Amino acid sequence: QVRLVESGGGLVQAGGSLRLSCEVSGSPNTFPEMGWYRQGPGNSRELLAVASATGGTAYSASAKGRFTISRDNAKNTVFLQMTTLKPEDTRVYYCNVGGNGERFWGQGIQVTVSS
Repeated sequence: QVRLVESGGGLVQAGGSLRLSCEVSGSPNTFPEMGWYRQGPGNSRELLAVASATGGTAYSASAKGRFTISRDNAKNTVFLQMTTLKPEDTRVYYCNVGGNGERFWGQGIQVTVSS
């Protein structure tokens, strides 16, 4: 059973940084896509960044310039380095992996940015 475990969230002051990690277990395969989303309006999830197994990355407008995604294929882990955090970045952040016909989500981790 594939399991995604996120860590690194918490409370930080505006202007600070956090590094989220998501470790994937239960799969012998490397997922073509590993990415990060965050809670959006209603039950939606906003895509922030995606990293491919071959090293490519893509960012949404809200993430570009402040967030950096990276992955360690050997450890089946994806990271999101977040800098210059703002109170409006306060959300639940989700890890997502897939691209091979299946897609899996983490349970979500809270990030709170105080002003």
